[in-house]
Amino acid sequence: MSESLVGLGFDVHPRADDGELRLGGVAFPGEPALVGHSDGDVVCHAVADALLGAAGLGDLGELLPDTDPSLAGIAGDDVLARTLGALSDAGRSASSLDITVVCDRPAISPRRQEIREHLAAIVGLPVERVSVKATRPEGLGLTGDGVACLVLTVLR
Repeated sequence: MSESLVGLGFDVHPRADDGELRLGGVAFPGEPALVGHSDGDVVCHAVADALLGAAGLGDLGELLPDTDPSLAGIAGDDVLARTLGALSDAGRSASSLDITVVCDRPAISPRRQEIREHLAAIVGLPVERVSVKATRPEGLGLTGDGVACLVLTVLR
């Protein structure tokens, strides 16, 4: 059996004035998008960073630099697809994802299963190996009026 590798990912973005929020590749109609060079999907970005870190492949900024105009507006699903390609080239794959979303809104719980299923399908994991949790910053100003995400992953 090959060794297991652990990676930690983090991302945070402020809210935009318009657009549509996407978290874990799932749209949240009525919630404004997050500001970013991409679609601002902090869940997909944090997952990508955790996967890259565990594999020793740097970070998302190295794989998909925000200075590359061809990547403007790239969807979180595409970020993950490119990340998984780099992982595959390195002979690695994900074994599990443990995700924590930090925000005052939207409520994650009603969409938790949808996010789990969507990410499991993209990453190629059974849904029971993808955990999605959420917490509120309790007025501490941790995310301002934005959304943050922490991800822990294990690779095989």
